[in-house]
Amino acid sequence: MKTMKYGISILGVALLAACGGSDAPHGSLIESPALITTLSKAQLDAGPLVALSGKAKCDVKVISLNYVTPGAKGEISNASGVLLLPTGADCTAAAPLVAYAKGTDVEKPRTLANPADSETGLLAAMYAGQGYAVVATDYLGFAKSNYSYHPYLHADSEATTVIDSIRAARNAVVGMGGSLNGKVMLTGYSQGGHASMAAHRAIEKSLSSEINVVAGAHLAGPYNLSGSMQLPDAIAGYQFFVPYLITAWQKIYGNLYSNVSDAFKSPYANGIESLLPSATLNYTTLVTSGKLPGINGETPNQARDALFQTSFSSDILTNPSNPTFLAAKKNDLLDWSPKSQTMLCSGSGDPTVPQVVHQSVMKAAFDAKGLTNVTSVDIHPLIVQTYGPITMANIANYHGSYAPPFCHAAAKSLFDAVK
Repeated sequence: MKTMKYGISILGVALLAACGGSDAPHGSLIESPALITTLSKAQLDAGPLVALSGKAKCDVKVISLNYVTPGAKGEISNASGVLLLPTGADCTAAAPLVAYAKGTDVEKPRTLANPADSETGLLAAMYAGQGYAVVATDYLGFAKSNYSYHPYLHADSEATTVIDSIRAARNAVVGMGGSLNGKVMLTGYSQGGHASMAAHRAIEKSLSSEINVVAGAHLAGPYNLSGSMQLPDAIAGYQFFVPYLITAWQKIYGNLYSNVSDAFKSPYANGIESLLPSATLNYTTLVTSGKLPGINGETPNQARDALFQTSFSSDILTNPSNPTFLAAKKNDLLDWSPKSQTMLCSGSGDPTVPQVVHQSVMKAAFDAKGLTNVTSVDIHPLIVQTYGPITMANIANYHGSYAPPFCHAAAKSLFDAVK
């Protein structure tokens, strides 16, 4: 078995997994980091975010990572991702490290180690081009990960995947011509806001001597999952997010339903447990292929009623002992008190992760503990100022397109104050 320059081999991880082993240090590099390209300052300045980010100060190396991280039940596994390193004559100082968690992804092959990816481009423009090193994980079950599924909105495995990406970045950075100053900032958007907050909580609970988190900016995350289960109306994008969550939690906890047809209606029950993330389909083709409802313009409530057995969805809504509701409570993030500077950001018009359900409840929980280091930002006025009134014609763009750049700009302002 060949040992790679930077750590254990891919075969080594596979053998450890097959034997139930767990000796590989978390964050160990499975492959030598690979320089994919270097984005120039001119390239970054030609992008759409320069008005928010400011002109680039640094060129950015785009480096692929593949690292050891455990699965949802502690099994040895791996995840891939990207390291964005600032470089150039004016960017030789040791850099603070931003650890980023991506939003909900349904495309299994996708990696952020792709300079053409819009999320990677945002991170390069907003942070790496401004002198921050950035590490962003692809999560378990995506790209080069050998994990058999993605543990969607499972706080503990999200946390370890992000934490181990920080270790992987530290293992890779010197050999790739960079250096870090030891300060770490955490951020993520949508699912990533949940993941970054879960990582923030885990680090401050037990890893503060290893990882010096100086700030966390958690963006449009579903922190109050049990509260979202009690909403009488379905959120925008329900047909993607909720089946994803239910099938992932079933794999983790094993008790959400006894048989898939007890939860899901035909024809969706057939294949739903292995549908997300998909090796071949994206948000559009999941619907146009009939794998998920929506091709006839179904409302979120209509999509919910097409997907789920009425007895299953109504019991979640009304029964405090329902196993799905209890699984949601296990993955709520309302139970901790951050020590470092913390910011919550979203738009009050968000139809997908409603601010009143998640950010407002999270901020109230922090306020009830008497915390003074947490701020809450509503970027809705900026969205309306930029895009005009939010109507049925443009509301679909709100969560995924309109809000992220403004929240990242707010995050960068926080990070600039503590870097």
